[in-house]
Amino acid sequence: MINLPNVFNGGFLGTLAEAELRTAAIKKDRLHQVPFSLDDWNPAELRKKIMQAMGAEIDHTLPLDVEITKTIERESYSILCLSYVSRPGVRVTGNLYVPKGEGPFPAVINMHGHWSQGRLAARVQMRGHILAQLGYVVLAVDAFGSGERCPEHGVYSYHGNLLGGSLMQIGESLMGFQVVDNMRGVDLLCSLPYVIKDRIGACGASGGGNQTMWLAAMDERITAAVPVVSVGSFKSYVLCSNCMCELLPGGLDIANEAEVLALVAPRAIMPVNGVLDNNAAFNPSETRRTVDEAKRIFRACGVPGNLRQVVTEEHHFFGPDVVKAVIGWFDYHLKGKGDGEPVEYCPDYEALPEDEVMVYPKGQRPAEVMSIPEYLKVKEKEILSRRTFDRERLAKVLNLANITVAVSEKFSDRDGWERIGIEGSDGRLTPLLFRKPAVEGKEIVIVGTSISKLYLGESRILEALLKEGYGIALVDLWGGGENNLLFSATNDSYYSRSLIWLGKCIQGKWIEDFRMIEKFLQDRFGAAVKLGAGGIGDAAVAAALFAAARCEDTPLWLEKAPETLCYDKAKETKFSHTVIVPGILQFGDMADFCALAGGNVTSF
Repeated sequence: MINLPNVFNGGFLGTLAEAELRTAAIKKDRLHQVPFSLDDWNPAELRKKIMQAMGAEIDHTLPLDVEITKTIERESYSILCLSYVSRPGVRVTGNLYVPKGEGPFPAVINMHGHWSQGRLAARVQMRGHILAQLGYVVLAVDAFGSGERCPEHGVYSYHGNLLGGSLMQIGESLMGFQVVDNMRGVDLLCSLPYVIKDRIGACGASGGGNQTMWLAAMDERITAAVPVVSVGSFKSYVLCSNCMCELLPGGLDIANEAEVLALVAPRAIMPVNGVLDNNAAFNPSETRRTVDEAKRIFRACGVPGNLRQVVTEEHHFFGPDVVKAVIGWFDYHLKGKGDGEPVEYCPDYEALPEDEVMVYPKGQRPAEVMSIPEYLKVKEKEILSRRTFDRERLAKVLNLANITVAVSEKFSDRDGWERIGIEGSDGRLTPLLFRKPAVEGKEIVIVGTSISKLYLGESRILEALLKEGYGIALVDLWGGGENNLLFSATNDSYYSRSLIWLGKCIQGKWIEDFRMIEKFLQDRFGAAVKLGAGGIGDAAVAAALFAAARCEDTPLWLEKAPETLCYDKAKETKFSHTVIVPGILQFGDMADFCALAGGNVTSF
């Protein structure tokens, strides 16, 4: 058992990482402003930047190839179980609710939130049943990775975390996938002879509300939209709970949320919040600031009333009050009926059993209804076949900053370790435990870890390095170990996703730490000091990338390292969001990075 003391006394340093993230989010948010004049407004250019950041492309000329597997007859409407082509080789499953009687009818695309059953969930069906009775055609589709598009057909699971996040490794995103799927859903609605093509609405709650906002912003065919418990501000996503499907890579470098709402003008959008919502990202006051700023463009277009915020007494929920507000908004903007205020009437409905409204019998979906793992397997192979390693381009993808040592403070030795606190030129405070080589000629291995030293006492990599007389520079990486809030693994769900919003990634921050320690050691022992690199768990990726980016061979020591950055279900229990680097596979995989480091790899 190796004794590993902490470098700093009196608690952990996670508040420094939090402060850095919050400060960066506030700054970036304020650097974006909605203009007061249409002369300064370029919505086409903003949409282009957003689609590029999403890694999304859409082909409206691609045949939809709609397949209807069955029709369910209700008293005043029918439910079609169908699928359509979203992109080559990819089909989307959905239900189309069609009123009986004389058409054509206005239509609504109905998007679900993070529940794993997708459109099959009773709370999503509810909107289809109610709106169809009121004379709306309603299309409800499964988001990628949910409902009938889960990894195993008929077995429902969550589409976020490392699963949905792995799309970013190939340069795409779960958000981008949803936008394309939903825009193709609008293509489907526009192709129907009984739909009024310039009277199409969109609604959804939580993640479905997020999809609603993005669809309305990106697709000018949406006439009126109601995003429920989902609009706040992009800066409020930082250090807050949000799904991978709500994450726009580098979003805070592109726009603030007010600009995205403004993209809807002069069309109509009504964000709805609940005062009891416990997600700070959707606090009504946060939304109010966003709405107030976005209204500049609506005023400039002469339609200030087309952007309205509604606040209910409910929590994170699409409840009865929301339903009445939605009906009133759609009746006014899609039917020219009423004044846009909530209505009192809401028809009764009966949700159907989930298996009854499935497009395909359980376990019998066609291969074109791809799951995320199936899609990734195809795309990862394609991208890796044309990978090219370029140190300069890799540094840009990782968004690496040139962090130098500003101050280093040596504390009293403990258990044979030098305890050193290093302050970087950007203000980061990094704990370093150091031992000189016990055997002459051995390298100093910079070992990065993101977990508390409480869990490193039996580390095989440290045991081997000590036994063989190597020098060790054990560094607690940014946001991990003593740099975390608690004795725990890296707070990946907050730190990693927050950094991606800010155009960075945690692996990039960690590589900066490796480089800063490299510079510290070169200053202390001379530029010719022999160095190796090591990492434990998720940090092994940073060690391999750091070594690959150096211009000299660097021995690698890796413990519990992922064999590949490609998606594998087993990785979900072994690794965290920290392994996600948007676009990394265009440069290579772990084996490539190890080879570029010189190929001298010791693994445990």
